[in-house]
Amino acid sequence: MNNIMPKIQYSFLIQCLLLLFVSTIGLAQDYMITGRILDQNSGEAIEYASITTHNLSDSTMLTGVVSDALGQFQIKNPKGTAIYLNAQFLGYAGYTSATLQGGATINLGDISLSVNGAILSEVEVTGKAITSAHKLDKQVYDAGQFQNAKGGTATDVLSNLPAVSINSFGEISVRGATGFMVMINGKPVQSDPAVILNQLSANTIEDIAIITAPSAKYDPDGNAGIINIITKQNISDGTYFSANILGGLPSIENYDNKKNTPRYGADVQLNFKKGKWDISTALDYRRYDIAGRREGYVNTFVDNVLTEFPSDGERSSDIKNYSARLSTTYTPNKQQSITAGFYFGKRTKERTADILYTNQQRTSVATNDFLGTAAYYDDFLRTGTVFSGGTPINQLTFFNENLRIRRGDFAIGSLDYSIKLANDATLKFSGLYERTVLGGPTDNVSLGYPNTSQILQLQLNDNNNPLDGIRFQVDYSKKIKELTWENGYQYRYLKHPGDFDYFDRDLVNNTWVENPLFTNSIELTRKIHSVYSQVSGQSGNWQYSGGLRLEHFDRKVTIARPDATYLLDKLNLFPSLNVSYDLGNDLLAKVGYSRRIQRTTTFKMTPFPEREHSETLEQGDAELLPEYVDVVELGLVKNWGDNSVFGNVYFRKIENVINRVNTIFNDTILNRIYTNVGQANVLGIELGTTVYPTDGWRIYFGGNIYSYGIEGSLFGDGINTSNTVYSINANSTVNLSPTFSLQLALNYLSERITAQGEDSRFYNPSLSLKKSFLDKRLTLGLLWRNIDLGLLNSNEQRITTVRDNFFTTTNYVYEVDILQLTVSYQLNQVAKKLKLTESEFGKGEF
Repeated sequence: MNNIMPKIQYSFLIQCLLLLFVSTIGLAQDYMITGRILDQNSGEAIEYASITTHNLSDSTMLTGVVSDALGQFQIKNPKGTAIYLNAQFLGYAGYTSATLQGGATINLGDISLSVNGAILSEVEVTGKAITSAHKLDKQVYDAGQFQNAKGGTATDVLSNLPAVSINSFGEISVRGATGFMVMINGKPVQSDPAVILNQLSANTIEDIAIITAPSAKYDPDGNAGIINIITKQNISDGTYFSANILGGLPSIENYDNKKNTPRYGADVQLNFKKGKWDISTALDYRRYDIAGRREGYVNTFVDNVLTEFPSDGERSSDIKNYSARLSTTYTPNKQQSITAGFYFGKRTKERTADILYTNQQRTSVATNDFLGTAAYYDDFLRTGTVFSGGTPINQLTFFNENLRIRRGDFAIGSLDYSIKLANDATLKFSGLYERTVLGGPTDNVSLGYPNTSQILQLQLNDNNNPLDGIRFQVDYSKKIKELTWENGYQYRYLKHPGDFDYFDRDLVNNTWVENPLFTNSIELTRKIHSVYSQVSGQSGNWQYSGGLRLEHFDRKVTIARPDATYLLDKLNLFPSLNVSYDLGNDLLAKVGYSRRIQRTTTFKMTPFPEREHSETLEQGDAELLPEYVDVVELGLVKNWGDNSVFGNVYFRKIENVINRVNTIFNDTILNRIYTNVGQANVLGIELGTTVYPTDGWRIYFGGNIYSYGIEGSLFGDGINTSNTVYSINANSTVNLSPTFSLQLALNYLSERITAQGEDSRFYNPSLSLKKSFLDKRLTLGLLWRNIDLGLLNSNEQRITTVRDNFFTTTNYVYEVDILQLTVSYQLNQVAKKLKLTESEFGKGEF
């Protein structure tokens, strides 16, 4: 409790300063016209609506703004003495006010716009699309601008965003941090984010929002913030239907893999909205196999014996995804709405690692001749070994077949009820239940070589990890003059047991024998109670949001062998502040602060080793502490014409930073262990721009560069490392005709220094062609992924770790020059897409 009180006092002081700041802004109000734009049918806010004031005498436009995410607008110090106001949004009938008097503060209240079917069917969008929008606490990207993600998954869309990078293992990081929360249409998921993102079809995604400094009303989980995926949904009455088919051409290079790599898939979406009902559903199936190989070398130095085991062979993946989504909203009146949502998914990944090992041991090797092994790295690249001295004592060549199958079955259900109360207040109740079953077997067999009919070792391990998660939340919001006051309570419960079984084959008696070293059970339970309060609003050129979240969570980890229980009980405060200021001349400045937490997963807390393949174990720590993260960022957004550029400078301090490190298990096996190593500091800058050199040519560039430093201890040794990492995601789109476009894209991640070594650079260029027919209802696409042509080193990455008593380096080479075709058909336009076309004043006000 003594450790908690200073943090509470510190955060209380911050909260007082936030309230003082908000109050000061509220006192400095000028004359203004305010109001809120709503959809007449659903009562939902309309964002990006154009609001203009005009001179009553000659209808000359005097000023213009756009509505924000809550539908609110504010015109400061309106010009003119006798004026009127227009509000309009594409596809809706316009609104014109009565005569207004300038020089006075006027609140027009709620302005409801009705969908105009005639206008919607006749409109032709001719402006350039808004491909990104920078809001107070988030950046929103139009998923449709990335042609290289067509037919792929949510991960393929994310790989194009400025702050996001993906390595050769498919690990996603945002500004260099791998921990983040995933939400689908604002609903958090509690299972592995990477698995969910690899299940969700890119064709169903409308927008992706990156929230790097979330406000207090959001869950504080994820040291990199929140990724919110918005799926396509109609907002006007009618029926929307789309279907997509993916087909992969035969592999150009199969890397001597045993099997071919089929790639195909399909998805369909249907949305029906009429009157009080809004129903949408989506189905998706995807089979996407990747060929590949790995080239590795490992050595250990134990008791004056050097053991070396170079390896080479197949490393491929067979991946299958199924998913289904259903959402139903019933709006009995303008005050109430009920929404039920369901998501079902199944993912299977079979990783094949058939590797030829050549093990050899040498003795009489002096310790001072074994210079930390890193000094011999160049020798290894040249000769395939790092030491030629000593006396050979043992050598064995064998072929290892390792098949690791991972399955994930997901079922998520949610129910939401919202009611609008008197005096501009809203009350919302939401509940969510998630059932996820993870696990799968690993078969490991070592065979003689070249006589592979001889079985040297046969092992089988399996695990079953069902997860049950419950979330209940109550939110209350109220308008108080120009402020929005939001409060809420949330309860979360997670139960995640796991059974791990490991068997060795007795080759003499032909029976399976349980291995007690790797057989065990674990159960993680976590309960979280939290309350929050925050205020937000707009005053003149200022927009602001400040809040505080108080959370109590307790964690219990139980291990079967030996019988042990580990408890953790924490009381945490999570303050947040976001402020933006319109500097004029289409220039916007913003600053944000947020405190976050990265809770440890069950996998990282499993304190007994799990065998991944012949040379590697994985092990966690049942007493692993969560990471606490403080994030501060400062940004600028500049628009001119159809072009835009933004930059964000950010600093992130991480307490109890978690690293995966290697130790020696025995002379031929390394153990990967997750452990807290100290504190990390990250200082970086994120840049992005969209420019149109000509009417038919768009260039998109996103870049991120940061300095990452760790200071702490690892197994008794001090750590003080730092390095600079950068990533680039860029594309260039050329419209060869109104219905034919070409896009060249590049994703690049620089080399990175780790706690024990380094990860090499990783990059993938791609080229896509898109041709539309039948008034853009039918679209054909050709995608060339991972362009290489034998001239580059695309889609491969070398991972190296080194300590005084071991050295390991592995080059992962995955399939390049992948060609795939897509066919898409769309019946009726999703009206929500019209929000992403540029309004008359959208780019200026943003």
